[in-house]
Amino acid sequence: MRAIIQRVSEASVYISNEKHSFIGHGLLVFVAWEKNDDAADSDWMIRKILNMRLFKDDSNIMNRSILEFQGQILVVSQYTLFASIKKGNRPSYIRSASPKLAKPFYDYFVKKMRETSNLNINSGVFGAEMKIYSSNDGPITISLDSKNKV
Repeated sequence: MRAIIQRVSEASVYISNEKHSFIGHGLLVFVAWEKNDDAADSDWMIRKILNMRLFKDDSNIMNRSILEFQGQILVVSQYTLFASIKKGNRPSYIRSASPKLAKPFYDYFVKKMRETSNLNINSGVFGAEMKIYSSNDGPITISLDSKNKV
């Protein structure tokens, strides 16, 4: 599983030119699953995202997690995180889980994040054509891969 996490002052998802979801200060999280991922990958990723210290404390040091900050999270599925351009210039997505495999992971991820955090968790729509607008705060952008835990 891969994720790109951005600290944002706000972010929104539009589908068919209509606002589907919006968050204020918090994290925009793009997620993708690989063919051989399982629930343990999602669980690990959720723990990392919720506990990463990306928000400033009273001393102006990034020392607070999203849980401590009580921010919001917007989760968006993005299978292109597993794109490979080793051969030629056209990206290959062969490592990405098929929609049939990935959608249950996405649903599980969003549900588990809500249950685990008690934060305001919004999401895009799996498989939809979406427009994502965000204001990256910092800028802070972190890339995580559940296969690279060390």
